[in-house]
Amino acid sequence: MRILVACEESQRVCIQFRKLGHEAFSCDIQEESGGYPQWHIKGDALAEAYSGKYDMLIAFPPCTHLAVSGARHFEQKRKDGRQQKAIDFFMSLVHAPIKHIAIENPIGIMSNVYCKPNQIIQPWHFGHEAQKSTCLWLKNLPLLKATKIVSKGDFSTSPSGKKMCTWMIKGGKERQKNRSKTFIGIAEAMANQWSKPVYIEQLSLFEDVI
Repeated sequence: MRILVACEESQRVCIQFRKLGHEAFSCDIQEESGGYPQWHIKGDALAEAYSGKYDMLIAFPPCTHLAVSGARHFEQKRKDGRQQKAIDFFMSLVHAPIKHIAIENPIGIMSNVYCKPNQIIQPWHFGHEAQKSTCLWLKNLPLLKATKIVSKGDFSTSPSGKKMCTWMIKGGKERQKNRSKTFIGIAEAMANQWSKPVYIEQLSLFEDVI
């Protein structure tokens, strides 16, 4: 299959699909940091999503103006148009002409603006001792099944006095970028659990033709 992983510079999801033999490409306006530039498209994710070349789209649209963690800035972002621009980008990915689509975002306004997510997953469902509520909006893809339930990890108090997962506080200047990366266990589950049913469907259609 040809798979587009939109708004992904880490290539964590792209690499897992490649391991299974699929023709997956990450796409982002940033350079890749996963080590496989030959599998990365630096450019407009929407242009790729609307190119008609892909069987599956997995997208991680920017959440800066959408996530409830930044709610205190929403009024200004609505006034200056940043939030609406983020909403429009999210919805353009939802309506891309690709049969199998997964859109990922943290808990935010899209649950009201668009619809409630099909499911909310946690890293500790997939072998990582960490908590990060992650919403998935799915089109013609099954819900992800937990692969390894572990503890939720440690919690600490941030400099602002807010109780947070310890892993979210660490990292210095790269903290925000690291927090946005997909956990390996989740990336593996996406590749393993989403590629097989789509491949079987495609194989069935091919057999009907011949």
